[in-house]
Amino acid sequence: MSNQTFVYTTYIRTNPERLWQALTNSEDTERYFFGSKLQSSWKLGEYVSFFRAEKLDVTGELVEVIPYEKLSYTWSAPENPTLRNEPSVVTFSLKEMDDTVKLTLIHSNLAESDIVDSSDTFLGANNGWPAIMSNLKSYLETGETLKAIQA
Repeated sequence: MSNQTFVYTTYIRTNPERLWQALTNSEDTERYFFGSKLQSSWKLGEYVSFFRAEKLDVTGELVEVIPYEKLSYTWSAPENPTLRNEPSVVTFSLKEMDDTVKLTLIHSNLAESDIVDSSDTFLGANNGWPAIMSNLKSYLETGETLKAIQA
């Protein structure tokens, strides 16, 4: 078991309010996040769940919610058999920069099996997150998603 961290930063021509909405609204996530529908109350300590094709794909507990600045939750995929001492944690940090938002994603407490050494897949944190973040950026800046990354 290892404790790896994946970090990805991008700059999106948008405002923090719109980006926050895209991160927390199911209609938005369904467009850019591999068709994933999102459910949560967005209250600290409560759950966040992602459903793909009506099946629970990922679930977690909200550990930090600062609207328009920071969103953090644990990340557990019921179909992933990886034994963990602690769940992995996904954190989004937003920093406004004029007409742009710097968005940093940190996925921590990763196991070695969470990193997939292949460039021809969206599997693994190192392949899936860049695709999702690129699709989010395109979606917010143009209103369209990337064909290669559609659900």
